[in-house]
Amino acid sequence: MNDREMSCNSGGQFMDRGRMNQNGVVQPLLTDLYQITMAYAYWKSGKIDDQAVFDLFFRNNPFHGEFTIFAGLEECLKFLDSFHYSQSDIEYLKQTLPEGIENEFFEYLGNLTAHDVTLYAIDEGTVAFPRVPIIKIEGPLIIVQLLETTLLTLVNYASLMATNAARYRMVAGKHVKLLEFGLRRAQGPDGGLSASKYSYTGGFDGTSNVLAGKLFNIPVKGTHAHAYITSFSSLGELKTRLLKHKQTGVMEDLLEHAIRHRQMLSHVLDVSTEESSEGELAAMVSYAIAFPDGFMALVDTYDVKSRETEQIIQVPYDTKSRASQLMNGAPLTPPTTPSSINGQQQLSTLNGYNGKINGQHESVVHTNGLSKTTLVTESTTVTAITDTSTSSLSSTPTSAARATTAITTSTSFNGTAYLPKYVEKSFRSGLLNFSAVALALNDLGYHALGIRIDSGDLAYLSCLAREAFEKVAERFKVPWFNKLTIVASNDINEDTILSLNEQGHKIDCFGIGTHLVTCQRQPALGCVYKLVEINGQARIKLSQDVEKVTMPGNKNAYRLYSADGHALIDLLQKDTEQPPAVGQKVLCRHPFQESKRAYVIPSHVESLYKIYWQAGKICQQLPTLEQVREKVQISLKTLRNDHKRTLNPTPYKVKVAVSDNLYNFIHDLWLQNAPIGELS
Repeated sequence: MNDREMSCNSGGQFMDRGRMNQNGVVQPLLTDLYQITMAYAYWKSGKIDDQAVFDLFFRNNPFHGEFTIFAGLEECLKFLDSFHYSQSDIEYLKQTLPEGIENEFFEYLGNLTAHDVTLYAIDEGTVAFPRVPIIKIEGPLIIVQLLETTLLTLVNYASLMATNAARYRMVAGKHVKLLEFGLRRAQGPDGGLSASKYSYTGGFDGTSNVLAGKLFNIPVKGTHAHAYITSFSSLGELKTRLLKHKQTGVMEDLLEHAIRHRQMLSHVLDVSTEESSEGELAAMVSYAIAFPDGFMALVDTYDVKSRETEQIIQVPYDTKSRASQLMNGAPLTPPTTPSSINGQQQLSTLNGYNGKINGQHESVVHTNGLSKTTLVTESTTVTAITDTSTSSLSSTPTSAARATTAITTSTSFNGTAYLPKYVEKSFRSGLLNFSAVALALNDLGYHALGIRIDSGDLAYLSCLAREAFEKVAERFKVPWFNKLTIVASNDINEDTILSLNEQGHKIDCFGIGTHLVTCQRQPALGCVYKLVEINGQARIKLSQDVEKVTMPGNKNAYRLYSADGHALIDLLQKDTEQPPAVGQKVLCRHPFQESKRAYVIPSHVESLYKIYWQAGKICQQLPTLEQVREKVQISLKTLRNDHKRTLNPTPYKVKVAVSDNLYNFIHDLWLQNAPIGELS
């Protein structure tokens, strides 16, 4: 058994191998079958000594954006370092490949290594653009062909994931924490581990994935689930109530402190203790005793509604418009201006409202999160069923309030509907109980961390929570209460965060899972691996789709910068050309459109490629994950803000340009290889 096989555990996952953690799944057989059948055909054709150059690149930026973050390079180097067909690999291939393959080929495979391969790449964490090779591979044709699929799988998802994470970081801003919560939704365990690693690379602050934390030294974060809250139903279930005072060491009854504070808080927060769940309080006390210095609680397990009197609101009521809204499933439109009817106010009800408008009658009944609205006119009845259960985001801050609050009685006069004032009463129980336990911990010398909201109108609820914390801080003289962290989760995506920003949320941290790790807006980057030179002769792939025409030959890549430090354009040249010089005019051409060309006078020229692997060893000092993470943010700063914006970003010039010399070379080779048609 060789070193690679010994390094794998029973699940084929990551194991410690000195400085680098090698994923046991990443091995030569992690490839497409045609790579091995081509290798045999090459071998049979006597092409063992042929030398080839392959470019690895992508054709379009993901997520309708104007940049991509290159990631996965370190994993590619680990793969080259461990590349070797084991004896069991050879035995499997003998059974799997078609009959008639000569035994000498299997002996050849058994002796293959990546010693003669040279790998050039841009730095991991660097902004990359379409058609500019991010990796360039040189070496014996058979071996570099066998590397194709594995290198693609190591780069494609890693770069897509890092780019997705970087976009989340940009829309969230510098001061909001981002946590990756996607392991349970990821595409398998390897997808989950990669998502954790590359979301951190792209700018996230931590993960819930414990194994990723161990393997990659990523901060691990987490609170508890609704199950912990619902596992308690009464205070009598608390088996442990005592907690040692942090300074004095004296054991005190935390529940007793919490109950005392809850009574006082009910007046401050305007929440009756009868509205709060005893089981929730028991669960929070229990969790606080377990983690007195790390108490963060989920506060939306129970949604207890208020039964208080509200003012009547007078709003104009257009019955035709209303009927149309109902037929399209529109929710009730909340009134905004308070009014009264003859100085009288109407009482709230829990079962809906009934209003009569000029002979038309509309009723709303809420049952299990569904709102049934019926509009009856003289000639027709329209019924609409609306889902009013809480959701991760609504179009306005008041939507969840509409969805979770009972509607009050209204009456109409002279064609005007008198609708109730809508008041959000969501998660009152959780806020009251959390604040009580947090103050109880304060009595014993501890500081709570904050709350997590996992449903409802996140912008509105976060503002409600922050307002409550400010009241508590002022009333009980505990300034740190103002700084409690508010974490929001529940199916958050880029658009959610942008909308929450517009609504003025008070969220300090987002926990993001499904949309992040599955890259829901675009599931694949589309990297390709193309032969561009063999035995010193350039090769070109032609296609009626110009986008799929390859740029032939061994090339170097340079990034040209403007005087203000922003990246202007990426320039490809033949490897025999002199690099562009600072302050000297360079003609940059679109590779396939003759009229697109421009002169550039760069203030700075960056050579993009470094030799990372040569003669069987890594040639550069590999950065830590923290350094790659920092590199991402530094590289993004070289782009103008309009290139980075989420909606309609300004195109990054032609993304890739070619020198005049390379342009002419491409088109001459194109003409040489393109067939000449015949008309008759």
